[in-house]
Amino acid sequence: MKLITLGAAGINQTPLDWDGNHARMVAAVDEARGRGVGLLCLPELCITGYGCEDMFFSAGVQATALQQLDALAPATEGIAVAVGLPVFHESALYNAAALLVGCELVGIVAKQFLAGDGIHYEPRWFRRWPEGAVSTVEIDGRDVPFGDLLFDLGGVRVGFEICRDAWVANRPGARLARRGADVLLNPSGSHFAFAKQDVRRRLVLEGSRTFGASFVYCNILGNESGRTIYDGGVMIASGGEMVAEGPRFSFADHQLTTAGVDVAQTRQARIQSFDNGVEEDPSDGALVELDFVWPTPAAAGPTPPLGADSEAGWESSARLKEEEFTRAVALALFDYLRKSRAGGFVVSLSGGADSSAVTVLCGLMTRLAIAELGAGEFLQRLPSIPKLSEVVADAPPIAIDKHIAQRLLTCVYQATRNSSQTTRDAAAAVAQAVGAEFLEWKVDAMVDGYVETVSHAIGRPLDWGTDDLALQNVQARARGPGAWLLANLRGALLLATSNRSEAAVGYATMDGDTCGGLSPIGGIDKAVLRQWLAWMEEEGPAGLGPMPELSAVNRQAPTAELRPPAAGQTDERDLMPYPVLDAIERVAIRDKRLPAAALAIIRGQFPEYPAEQVRGWVDRFYRLWRQNQWKRERYAPSFHLDDENLDPKTWCRFPILSSAYKRELESLPE
Repeated sequence: MKLITLGAAGINQTPLDWDGNHARMVAAVDEARGRGVGLLCLPELCITGYGCEDMFFSAGVQATALQQLDALAPATEGIAVAVGLPVFHESALYNAAALLVGCELVGIVAKQFLAGDGIHYEPRWFRRWPEGAVSTVEIDGRDVPFGDLLFDLGGVRVGFEICRDAWVANRPGARLARRGADVLLNPSGSHFAFAKQDVRRRLVLEGSRTFGASFVYCNILGNESGRTIYDGGVMIASGGEMVAEGPRFSFADHQLTTAGVDVAQTRQARIQSFDNGVEEDPSDGALVELDFVWPTPAAAGPTPPLGADSEAGWESSARLKEEEFTRAVALALFDYLRKSRAGGFVVSLSGGADSSAVTVLCGLMTRLAIAELGAGEFLQRLPSIPKLSEVVADAPPIAIDKHIAQRLLTCVYQATRNSSQTTRDAAAAVAQAVGAEFLEWKVDAMVDGYVETVSHAIGRPLDWGTDDLALQNVQARARGPGAWLLANLRGALLLATSNRSEAAVGYATMDGDTCGGLSPIGGIDKAVLRQWLAWMEEEGPAGLGPMPELSAVNRQAPTAELRPPAAGQTDERDLMPYPVLDAIERVAIRDKRLPAAALAIIRGQFPEYPAEQVRGWVDRFYRLWRQNQWKRERYAPSFHLDDENLDPKTWCRFPILSSAYKRELESLPE
């Protein structure tokens, strides 16, 4: 037997937060050393933050990253630590992982396969490193091995697959295993998407089994830079078995996971997997041999398996998507709030599904964070929120939650003569359920003022028969200034309440319900939101339970309440059934189908509707989609929650001006 202890830490970093990032890395290293870890893996580009965008081009950022690497080295006494950073070498920039061993930089491995799809734009900043190539980079007057490296740490061989390297068919792990790699490290910056963790588990398990090695995967934690959420998942597998898996969506600065593995056992498996007669190819990179004494493994036991306690048990829920949505958005809101240094949140709460969902998610943020961190640490993490320090530390937990929520979240119901008592009561019930401050006022006087002013200017009165859309929009826009004013007074962040289904067809009033600096549900469709709200009413997240006050919201048919009540306005009457709309969006936008192909697919999916009606819905979707790209360009930033996003800045680019599918729609079959 040859037992060693491996560790990996998900860390919540912030781009260019040099001091904060350094402190969090040192804290993770210190904890790992205290738990007997010999080799610790930290996430991809951990020193700078993954989301630096075009600041990666800055020579100052590149130089500071190396300075921070040097500053981290003294913290690695008695331990080996892998940490990510950008490295400039011979007129190109590389996404790299440095290995620090006993306070010394011993080598830097460069990423071979860059992520350039979806929300990732790595080829814009970095160059991929060629397989097998080895060079040196001068750092502080010393030549450091650089490129495709394998390290021998006191007789244990360690190699790297940096994030995407493990997702390709010809992953470097095969060559590293042929060269005798006992441990493969995978520092990652892998964005959250529903059910993606299952894919990662397969990659980790298959890598450890196929290559006869121990495989260490670690991911970034939290809302690092605004839009992208990282779940902080950490996994350690050995010989095809998962030996440790850390919690996801933690509110902590870092989460360390450790496991003891038997190198002799994985070597035996590798002997059976590879032809011993195959000699090492000199083009396979270089071996860096190092003296290293591994800590006694008995000092650190493995991290408890996933699901061993109530906090991790939600991973096995039959409603995993709802659980993931809850925890991903709650963590994203918490990080956005503290990193933006805003004084809280403001929501224009209409009593409908969208604004209620945003309000509930803010409430869940508070409850989940306090449950994990405790009230004291929660307050320390949000020093910019006025009056939070007044919370009494020894008050009952429910009282603390309510007290904090009231200072973090303000909801305002802005009625017009077209609003109903039903939505007003629903809004009040939701606000009370989460503990938010609830305000209400009427905007009729402002609406009437705008209408009177414009009517006088154009020389005719406005009426619903000829000016329907304009009269709807002016009501929504009249709500914007008051909500912004309230947010400014509180130093708070105004949250927009539009969802992805509305973004697809432009069913939102610019400067109305799109008002806000952040759009928490802009990346999720209406059908999923309604399912989630029903689940919240009846079941709720593990450890928190249901919110029955949502019954008043869930009983309503979604409506903008902008036409007179006699019109019986509903969203689906204005558009089409939301399940149909969302299905067309996936076929048309995700799958890039043109109208005729989309129509054939949608007819097959919804045979209960008349064919001509389905044709009309498909026609309407494409026309509304192309007309409203300008709106999507103006939406507030939203969280990336699945790989069907419509955000033109990170995922789905479409021209603002186009032919409007003219030929394709004219040729739609009757």
